[in-house]
Amino acid sequence: MSVRQSAKPLKPPPYPIMRITIIILSLLLLIVVANNQSSFAVDAEIATPVTVAREEAKQRAQNLDRLDRQKQLPAIVSAFRQRTNNERAHRLAYLCYETTLDTPFKPIDLAEIALAETGGHGLSGKAVSSRGALGVWQLMPTRARSHGFKAAEMKLDEKCAAAAVKELKEKLEMADGNLNLAKRLYCGAGSQARAYETKIKKYRNEILSRMARMEASQPENGA
Repeated sequence: MSVRQSAKPLKPPPYPIMRITIIILSLLLLIVVANNQSSFAVDAEIATPVTVAREEAKQRAQNLDRLDRQKQLPAIVSAFRQRTNNERAHRLAYLCYETTLDTPFKPIDLAEIALAETGGHGLSGKAVSSRGALGVWQLMPTRARSHGFKAAEMKLDEKCAAAAVKELKEKLEMADGNLNLAKRLYCGAGSQARAYETKIKKYRNEILSRMARMEASQPENGA
């Protein structure tokens, strides 16, 4: 009597199944990527005109802002020239323009502070107050250092102007965006600060009056 050996069950090779699984996953991944790319393409087609229009509007606003800033410069030079020599008047006026670009401030804002702080001292970079404030814009040494400058650097007009803009930005945040209050805080607090605000407005009006006279003296277009 012959004994039949039981047939051993055949194990399916694992590799074909793994390959099929990998192929399926790869196909799914390709489908997802293709869908995303088509979605991005649709979004780009929709967003491009809006983005272009937005950029053009932004550029127009920047150009108008620069023109407005540049219009202030001759009057600022004229006001500065009453306190210092012509070359320095031009240099400080340009700093008022250059340092306030891409900030919430205009050249006139920095100019009126300079006039209020050291207009009576020839807008001198070597000016030192009785309290120890330094430079054309009269930064206290501790305030200068808080903005990343050395106290001695306040004698350098460009450094002092940059520190003044940073100080005014900080005061503007404290004043919740109220620029007049920020300028008062630039001086300090109390009655002295209120008097300082009046002084600031006087110099602003002086610059604006000079601007109005200069514009009135210009010939009309086509004349």
